[in-house]
Amino acid sequence: MNDPSALLTTQIELQNAIQTLSQYGLKLSTKWAAEQLYLGEYTRLSNLLSDPKDPEKPAEDLPPLGLWLWAYGKYLGGEKRKEEEIGESQGSLTHQVTNHTLPSIISALSHLSTSPSPPAFPTYALALCLNAQLKACAPTSVRHEKLLEQTRDALVKSILAFKWNWSAWRDLACICVDNACIHSSVESSLSPLSSHYMYMFFLSHVFLEQQQNDQALQVLESLSQQFPNSADLKAQTALAHYNLRDFDRAQEEYVELVEKDPYRLEGMDVFSNILYVKEAKAELSALAQSASNVDKYRPEVCCIIGNYYSLKSHHTLAVSYFQRALKLNRNFLSAWTLMGHEYVEMRKTDKAISAYRRAVDINDRDYRAWYGLGQVYEILNMLLYALYYYRKAAALRPYDARMWCALGSCFVSLDRRQEAIKSYERAVITNDRENLATKKLAKLYREEGDVKKAADCYLRLIDNLGSSVDAGSAEALLFLAQYFKNIHNYENAALMCSRLLEYPGPEKEEAQALLRDIRSRRQAKS
Repeated sequence: MNDPSALLTTQIELQNAIQTLSQYGLKLSTKWAAEQLYLGEYTRLSNLLSDPKDPEKPAEDLPPLGLWLWAYGKYLGGEKRKEEEIGESQGSLTHQVTNHTLPSIISALSHLSTSPSPPAFPTYALALCLNAQLKACAPTSVRHEKLLEQTRDALVKSILAFKWNWSAWRDLACICVDNACIHSSVESSLSPLSSHYMYMFFLSHVFLEQQQNDQALQVLESLSQQFPNSADLKAQTALAHYNLRDFDRAQEEYVELVEKDPYRLEGMDVFSNILYVKEAKAELSALAQSASNVDKYRPEVCCIIGNYYSLKSHHTLAVSYFQRALKLNRNFLSAWTLMGHEYVEMRKTDKAISAYRRAVDINDRDYRAWYGLGQVYEILNMLLYALYYYRKAAALRPYDARMWCALGSCFVSLDRRQEAIKSYERAVITNDRENLATKKLAKLYREEGDVKKAADCYLRLIDNLGSSVDAGSAEALLFLAQYFKNIHNYENAALMCSRLLEYPGPEKEEAQALLRDIRSRRQAKS
């Protein structure tokens, strides 16, 4: 059967048969039909659809489906060979391994780039290959700029021809996030779809990738009205709340998601992160058990179990599960980052650095890995390196106070106090929930002799903490009492002292002494 059209007809018949047989539960018949298609034999499929005179080209007059099967089969065959070569190569040489089929596929499909209305899926195959070359290209090169334009155009044309290919939308989102310079051109090109729900899904994905979580939630809320039962939308909403560190709301969303789809594993590793942060051992144990019952050989499940053991301080066991996740999928980002965290706990800084570096190699937008690298180098007292990595994390999460606090801490250690003050000020205006930046900033202002700004910080601190008094607020109250006394505001000074009278510490005695001094000053004044 060398006739490409006859081959395609047979393939379509067998594909339809597989679907029907599977629906009726006839597993043996389904397996037989699938075997006739040589499913997974990508190179063989591509060869059958190649030009007999030139194996690097598709057969003449292939319909769009045939052209797609030729290109995608060749691409997947090349990817399979690339993975094999990576497994055989050593260390840093893995970055030099490429898919050798890309140039011939791009050459064969290049005519689609000039066609006004090319077929959707062959054009997507062209975009896949161009995007693979784009990822391997130096970002500052002229070739990168050309490949970026070609990849963008191919993806946009493919989407306009068939708007429901979510893979194409995701690839387009990825290059948009990495290359802000193409945002306006993509928006303009996709204007015919600007009110379509697929475009809204695309927007929510881009917003989440860019850590613009409030904007993502607005889009997701709008989509939820149109797709009220979508598990994917529920998962994305939970992820947005997690990114905003609204762990209670994120947990509620994930609990509802599990109730709706108890067999879902995608994204459940993020749910386990939330339970880990909240130290919910019972809930995390239950999640690990239920996920393991569904499929214990999924990377997500290994990460959930790893988080459970980490919460119990069994760090060696946790690492073993993160390593298992990476054996199942060596590019599973969460596993690399979480393993880095474990190595930090175990004080194995060299292994932590290696794990975090692998994470940023996979996705250089993973702020957790950049932040982790900063922490490791700060532990090693290599502060300039730590500063570099913290800046990377802050650039990705500019509205996360923790990033700016980390920068401030580095600047203090380097005795760059003015830069430290600016970093802590930035942390304060980006929702300093733990009040860490406020405390540090007040201390810096005191050391710099700016008592007015120090007092403002301490006032904000006690306002945030409410009526409770702990070590941090006791220090603030004592400073404010002294500050108000010095500016002759005896009423507020006495108020600050009175809040310390129930606090069991040396601050109580100092407050009592201040109150006596304030009374004598008032009497002298009267």
